[in-house]
This record gives sequence, structure tokens and C-alpha cells, in this order.
Amino acid sequence: MNLVSSLLLGIIQGLTEFLPVSSSGHLVLAQSLIPSFSQPGVLFDVTIHLGTLLAVVYFFRGKIVSLSKNYLMALVVGTIPAVLAGLVFGDFLESLFSSARATALQLIATGALNIFVDFLPKGMGEITLKNSIFMGIAQAVSIIPGISRSGATIFTGVAARVERAKVAEFSFLLSIPAILGAMVFQLGKYGFGAVENPLNYLVGFLASAVVGFFSISLVFKFLLGRQFKVFGIYAIVLGVAFLLLK
Repeated sequence: MNLVSSLLLGIIQGLTEFLPVSSSGHLVLAQSLIPSFSQPGVLFDVTIHLGTLLAVVYFFRGKIVSLSKNYLMALVVGTIPAVLAGLVFGDFLESLFSSARATALQLIATGALNIFVDFLPKGMGEITLKNSIFMGIAQAVSIIPGISRSGATIFTGVAARVERAKVAEFSFLLSIPAILGAMVFQLGKYGFGAVENPLNYLVGFLASAVVGFFSISLVFKFLLGRQFKVFGIYAIVLGVAFLLLK
């Protein structure tokens, strides 16, 4: 991995973390096309996810400092499924990142979810502990590369008749503890001492943070305008194309 590839992967992460097309899926496919790409576990992937974490914290900084106790509790409850999945199935889930073909198939599934979102009825509900659990389960499932975290959680929230803007906001805020947890896990397992070139990691981190900040607004625009099918078609076409060409 060199500076160009780390910059490219950072940009891909920034664009796809919040757009419902699976950042992990795109990273697996892109990395499979980069000659001699390697990383300790998924430490580089987690590092550039940390960049998009910075983006979401800055974007929602006003909301974060004024969160109510009930909303914080919903975030905690929604985080539990992903934590349990990581602890119980961590090694298995990590191994899935080496299968580009399986990732392409999951991208097709993600595309179908995005198309369905546009046809779900309008909701006016609020975020509750009950629907936060369901969105948390969706987030846990999205650890599988190719399943979009934002796509799965937004689909689940909209299906539960929660107001679309509130679903997207909760989905993004729910990513904060999930990404922090993954970062702590990977650092505990490998440590930055396993990094051969820290500059590559820094470049990827910064690129994902800057691009990620601007991609958040796009999700709101397409979700509220019932245009998620655009992302759905894209994910399906990408998955099918990779299966045919790879």
C-alpha cells in the first residue's frame, strides 16, 4: 500500500460510509484490485472508519452536546448487538473481509433494501428503546462486508415508521460507539506497532474525514426525496459487475 492507494481508499470510505452502499464492501472490492495490498487484520479499515467518525461528530456537534438521557439510552441499547456480535463472532466476521465474491453478493442484497426504502410508508414516530434495538441488530448484521450499515439501519427505522430524518440522524450517531469499539478492539489485538507506514494511515484517515463530512448531507437529501433507489440500483449493478468480471 502506498500513499496513492491509501488516499483512494480514504476517499472511498468517506463517500460510502454514510451513503447506503456499504463502505466495507467497497473497501474489500477496491483492496482486491490493489496489488500486494495488506494490513494487520482490518486495522487500516478501522483507521479510515475513524476518519468518518470524526466527520459525523463534527456534523452533529450541536445535537451531540444536547442529547437527552432517553436518547443516550437508546444509543447504548442500539450499540449492544454489534458489541455482542464482535465479541462472539469477531474472528469469523474478520475472515469475511477476504472474500470479494461474497461481498459482491451482499452488495446486491444491500441494493434491494435501498430500493424497498422508497416504497415504505411515511412515518412520524420517534426513536424509542424498542426500535433502537431493531436498528442495533441491523447494525450488527452490517458488520458483514457488503451489507451497508447506514442502509440496513435506515431501512429498519423507516420500516418501524420512525420519521425519516430522525432515522438517518440516529443511524449516523449510532455509528460513533460502533466505530470506537472496533478501533479499540483492533488496537488491542494488533497495536499501531504493526503498522509499517503510519503516513499511509494518516492520509487515509484525513481523506475519509473530509469526504465523509460532505457525504452526510447527500443521505438526507436522497432519503427525504425518496431517491434511495438510486443507491440501490448502483449497489446491485456493482455487485453483479464484480461477479461477472472478477
